[in-house]
Amino acid sequence: MLAPNHTMVTEFILLGLTDDPVQERILFGLFLAIYLITLAGNLGMIVLIRTSSHLQTPMYFFLGHLSFVDLCYSSNVTPHMLRDFLSDRKTISYSGCFAQCLLFIALVITEFYILAAMGLDRYVAICSPLRYSSRMSPNVCASLVTATYVFGFLNGLSQALLTFSLPFCGSAEINHFYCADPPLLLLACGDTRVKKMAMFVVAGFTLSSSLFAILLSYLFIVATVLRMRSAEGGRRAFSTCGSHLTVVSLFYGTLFCMYVRPPSEKSVEESKAIAVFYTFLSPMLNPLIYSLRNKDVILAMQQMTRRIFFPKMAV
Repeated sequence: MLAPNHTMVTEFILLGLTDDPVQERILFGLFLAIYLITLAGNLGMIVLIRTSSHLQTPMYFFLGHLSFVDLCYSSNVTPHMLRDFLSDRKTISYSGCFAQCLLFIALVITEFYILAAMGLDRYVAICSPLRYSSRMSPNVCASLVTATYVFGFLNGLSQALLTFSLPFCGSAEINHFYCADPPLLLLACGDTRVKKMAMFVVAGFTLSSSLFAILLSYLFIVATVLRMRSAEGGRRAFSTCGSHLTVVSLFYGTLFCMYVRPPSEKSVEESKAIAVFYTFLSPMLNPLIYSLRNKDVILAMQQMTRRIFFPKMAV
């Protein structure tokens, strides 16, 4: 992967969010708490969907995979970052950096298309309710989810291979808290034009195509709701979409700011603050958004709580 006449890079140094020891201890406690909440929320959502008879529908099938992706997404970065907060030597191996970069891109792209599949599910449920069970059959849902994982992994692999085929020379310090593409490109001493073009094409296509699918779904949903004679029916229809729209707004808004601009020292520095939101806060907030705003999830949580703590009452 490395070009001749360049020193082989065996590890990188992650500069992280700060170099102040006091701030690092504070941030360690903060991000540990966020990570534990993320683990509990997403694992709890997966178990709830798997075990509750009320949640055996396509919408919750996709939600379970969204929680799984969020769990992997956060776990790809957080444990290493927590270790760095307590370590004087904030290094990551060349292979570890490659794996982190690959998984990060793959999981981000997978999440984009799972959110798009969830938008499609809401479109079919509201606009074609009589054909919902046939159009969103278990085989169709499984095919959609499999396609998102395969497409995400292949794109992540291709982008990571392009990045790590570049020669790295001089400084091995990555101005970020994980192995992100933009700061890595600033360390490359080869021609990065092909990689930059590929990054913008993939990021632009992924963002625009998945967002277009979501917006088109909601355009048809709005048109259908406006034709409903009952105002109560319209409110019920929109109530099933509120959580999804909130998650979409949070996720897409931050990633547009991150990737749709050329990498530079200034943009990389700004992107670290943005990355904190979608890497740590978004995976933590998603299960909370879906649980607090969804009556079916709340009911399933109540039933699970009764089964665990009051088994006789559940019977």
